[in-house]
Amino acid sequence: MLLSGGESMYKVMIIDDEPIIVEGLQKIVPWEKWNCKVDAVAYNGADGLELINGVRPDIIVSDISMPQMDGLSMIASVKSQFPDLEVIILTGYRNFDYARQAINLGVTRFLLKPSKMDEIEEALSFITNHLSDKKAQSSNLLDDEKEEEHIDENPAGKFIVKNAVRYIEEHYQEKLKLSDVADQVYVSQWHLSKLLNRHMEQNFSEILNNVRIEKARVLLQDPALRIGDIAEQVGFLDIAHFSRVFKKQVGKSANDYRNTVLGNK
Repeated sequence: MLLSGGESMYKVMIIDDEPIIVEGLQKIVPWEKWNCKVDAVAYNGADGLELINGVRPDIIVSDISMPQMDGLSMIASVKSQFPDLEVIILTGYRNFDYARQAINLGVTRFLLKPSKMDEIEEALSFITNHLSDKKAQSSNLLDDEKEEEHIDENPAGKFIVKNAVRYIEEHYQEKLKLSDVADQVYVSQWHLSKLLNRHMEQNFSEILNNVRIEKARVLLQDPALRIGDIAEQVGFLDIAHFSRVFKKQVGKSANDYRNTVLGNK
């Protein structure tokens, strides 16, 4: 939900599945004191991520225990795509390890509900000062380009890649597309492709084929399974494609590999 706001002020977005919390934060926090304006609100993480791309807020105040989205994945998506965006977590979820992971992903403040006003104001004071300093330091295009180069190096990018690879390993048997995996980790196909290349030094197809061929190598140790059936089990649509990929990665045909493995037993 978009709200009207002053362009010269820091833009704030509130994300919480409890409308009373959203309304309370809008009304009670003295946003103007910190040169802030609530520009948008969302009531779940999925809607929040969609709005972020359009609103491009400076600050997000968000819960992490909401329907339709894992909180850490949402944070990782936000910080990976918009590393300068400041995030305040305001939650009733009392878990130290979760808080530690959130901070590692780039959250500026992790506050527990019900939070005292002085805690919220301290967070806003720190963040707005930080934003002001960054704005002064990166006022030219060259600095902006340097920040783009470092987007993929932050912990959020690594977190997304880890989750993406895990999803591929769990769903390699399916007709899996890059868009399917991107949806699961809440980033665009383009951004996920860039992250995979940066962190894995492989593209999506190469990673998927590696997983499939490793699974095939295990299945080939069972002489009762036909190679065509194995190809299908690991997600290849036809045996010819499977054979080409297998020979390219392993250095020998699937049949020769099977004979070598079985002959050594």
